[in-house]
Amino acid sequence: MRREPVELTKAWQEDIKRAVEVMRKGGVILYPTDTVWGIGCDATNEEAVRKIYEIKRREDSKAMLVLVDNEDRVMNYVREVPNVAWDVMELAVNPLTIIFDGAKSLAPSLVGEDGSIGIRVTRETFSQQLCYRMQKAIVSTSANFSGEPSARCFDDISEELKQMVDYVCTSRRNEHAPTQPSSIIKLGVNGEVKIIRK
Repeated sequence: MRREPVELTKAWQEDIKRAVEVMRKGGVILYPTDTVWGIGCDATNEEAVRKIYEIKRREDSKAMLVLVDNEDRVMNYVREVPNVAWDVMELAVNPLTIIFDGAKSLAPSLVGEDGSIGIRVTRETFSQQLCYRMQKAIVSTSANFSGEPSARCFDDISEELKQMVDYVCTSRRNEHAPTQPSSIIKLGVNGEVKIIRK
């Protein structure tokens, strides 16, 4: 189900414009998502994805998820979307990451050893519009070094990490409400559902 872009403040528009410009040049950004603050880049750019693994000091055998702005875009990155996925995505009330088999058209190091990829359709305005303007999937991994707690708000992100990315979004920095990572489920090609994280 395709959603029309919403009206954004000028500050948000400029922030999104700059973030997209950086990602299109292969850069890495820090940005607010529908869950925690994330580190992101163009999910189709292998070199940019590897930069994120280096920043997080994370093994590239640990796959990262991607964000998209609407359900239709999932088809760009999954060979066969199970029918049940459309209902699950449409009915999800809280942020939900779905692990699909048969990933395609993404940076190879994003894809699990079994060929799977975690995708979340974001409903939060800023990250949704960031994906919409980018017109591609965006990597979303928590803004922390591997093994450390996720940053629940902007102030939790280490200054060292902020210095390591190419652009830090200015929007939503002042929000301090508690946030949670998304729920995660895995969908098999035949529609089998496995709960990974509630």
